[in-house]
Amino acid sequence: MQKLLPLLLAMVIGSLSLVCQEIKPEATEVWEPEPAIVTPGDSDEEPPSDAIILYDGSNTDAWQHSDGSAVQWTAEGNALVVKAKSGSIKSVDNFGSMQLHIEWRTPTEVIGESQGRGNSGVYIQGKYEVQILDSYDNRTYSNGQAGSIYKQAIPLANAMRGPGEWQTYDIIYQAPTFTNDSTYLTPPYVTVIHNGVVVQNHTEIKGTTEYIGAPKVVRHDDGPIMLQDHGNPTAFRNIWVRKL
Repeated sequence: MQKLLPLLLAMVIGSLSLVCQEIKPEATEVWEPEPAIVTPGDSDEEPPSDAIILYDGSNTDAWQHSDGSAVQWTAEGNALVVKAKSGSIKSVDNFGSMQLHIEWRTPTEVIGESQGRGNSGVYIQGKYEVQILDSYDNRTYSNGQAGSIYKQAIPLANAMRGPGEWQTYDIIYQAPTFTNDSTYLTPPYVTVIHNGVVVQNHTEIKGTTEYIGAPKVVRHDDGPIMLQDHGNPTAFRNIWVRKL
């Protein structure tokens, strides 16, 4: 048996060599489908060619209040500023999995502390909040600071610029799927890049954003992007989305 082992090994190596010789590089080349051409913006501030523009400073046609009424927030140059007590606004269109770009700014004048400074939020599908807050030298609960999935996931870093400076969120979101009994078949996932820093890395979202109590799993279809009126004059600009 010991004498046969070298012979068997040589035969196996020879067979593998023949198989490798028969496989050509072209066998693992995939030519279809060909990815669509998307032209990037000329700068970080410009959207790519296939983006859906939700706000560029020209009008608020892509937005409405929860009751369907016209947006009452204040336009300041190319920015849209929360008007306290007017209510949150939501996109007219609904979205599922997407790439979302949004720029935001908390007030230059620092008033209040903790959750009282520049508080707002981006709600994905109207249910899952990525927190907006002035978290520059402003201690609050970690799962409630800027870049958190509110009351669910602490950001990996605090990437805040100072008060009055523009901040950028790039959000990559994977919408959930549901079982017949309305539980998650696959949960929602989100990646958040704050000012170029990854602060949520394919984070699993546990359910709806709740101020009190645990997240809830609620069956839903595509939903709006919502910007929160939390009573602070937080500003927004350059909002666009790409469906994934």
